Amino acid sequence: MPPSRDEKTEAPTPRRREEARKQGQVARSQDLTAAAMLLSAFLALWLLGPGIWQSVLAMTRASLQLESIHIDETLVLAGAMAVEVVERLAWFLIIVFIATLVALIVQVGLIFTLQPLMPNLGKINPIAGFRRLFSLKSVMLATTNFGKLLVVGALGYVTLVGGAAAVVFAFNLGHYDLFRLGSSLVFDLGIRLSVALLLLALLDFAWQKYQRERDLRMTKEEVKDEYRSMEGDPQIKRRRRDVQLRLATQRLRQDVPQADVILTNPTHVAVALQYDAETMAAPKVVAKGADLMAQRIRQIAAEFRIPIVQRPPLARALYESVEPGDYVPERLYKAIAEILAYVYELTGKTPRKEARQPALV
Repeated sequence: MPPSRDEKTEAPTPRRREEARKQGQVARSQDLTAAAMLLSAFLALWLLGPGIWQSVLAMTRASLQLESIHIDETLVLAGAMAVEVVERLAWFLIIVFIATLVALIVQVGLIFTLQPLMPNLGKINPIAGFRRLFSLKSVMLATTNFGKLLVVGALGYVTLVGGAAAVVFAFNLGHYDLFRLGSSLVFDLGIRLSVALLLLALLDFAWQKYQRERDLRMTKEEVKDEYRSMEGDPQIKRRRRDVQLRLATQRLRQDVPQADVILTNPTHVAVALQYDAETMAAPKVVAKGADLMAQRIRQIAAEFRIPIVQRPPLARALYESVEPGDYVPERLYKAIAEILAYVYELTGKTPRKEARQPALV
């Protein structure tokens, strides 16, 4: 069954994509950003954790070794501890920030728009909200959340079962070893959860891209209208060409009658030359044209009885190198002089400017 005119079966055009991007409609997975941030936090903790732990121990020992508490000593110790904490945590925060920023740029690139913050009454439409509630997107979101819950539960169970023996005998451990055991279990669980959530987030991002592509699809009529608006209405373009042709023809009827000879190629190019020995230092191109305009030049020349001479190489050279109103280049003087001499001998005229009158039919 052929698709209907209102069915969106066409891929979005570049202009449609650009407009959607300006409005903030891009494929983005919030889970991917959160998973990247969580994984980077645990990796940064793995790299910087020992140094932070030693720093915390040193500050704790220093505070416990105070024999007496004075306000001055307390303020100095508190300041030193704050500086130490900032120095130790600075790189940790920088790593997490860079990972989050990279995750955002990979998804949507560099984009800044306030369009999503603009009020939209359509978002509070109860009918539209009811439709969104039972849409394919909502079903996919619920399935993803359920999958994440199963993954978190399974990984938590596997991690705790794997460390169950150590937990059972934890009462025999000292405070330091007990802390290491707890932090090790938490770190293992965090890494596993981060990797699993990252994989799920990548699947969610692929789904978001597919869904966005479907939302941006266009009907055949929309594609035609967009290309028509980009390239211009064919009727308007045709009318514009007709006006340009009419103006060019009017100018040819003013310029071509002043010529002494028309050089042709023989049908594709026509160049009208004028020469007045009393007022001109060299022959001048008064008009030129190709194809249809060349035909119009020949028609006007025939109407005003202007000689038409076929010189393909010379006509092409003049058409490509000389604009109307300019004198011919010196390298073509000899060839043009021979043609003008031939024309003057043929017509019995002298190289002077003479008024042209239309030929009588």
